Amino acid sequence: MIIAFIIWTIAALLFMGIGVSARKSKEAVGFFTFGKPPAVTDICGYNRAVSLLWFVAAAVFEILGAPFLFLEQNSPAFVVIILGVPVWVIGIIIVYLKIEAKFVCRH
Repeated sequence: MIIAFIIWTIAALLFMGIGVSARKSKEAVGFFTFGKPPAVTDICGYNRAVSLLWFVAAAVFEILGAPFLFLEQNSPAFVVIILGVPVWVIGIIIVYLKIEAKFVCRH
């Protein structure tokens, strides 16, 4: 199961990379795949918030994958990971919507 954990960690590192990219961007970053970035009032604050969201998401994702290190293959405890990932995704979306509500220009 160590290979599964390594693959899981690579995915978490990709999320960290997205966070670094968002932090360094000079323009507002899009959050969802192929989504246009919104018109924001404070680009630096918005990008900082989005990058922090990705950093925390990567850390939580890595914690969700920790059972790969301890469980046997086909263990029923993998239900924690299976159910944790959709909750993780929904949590990311909820936090992003709050970030968007704070920084997006409403005309």
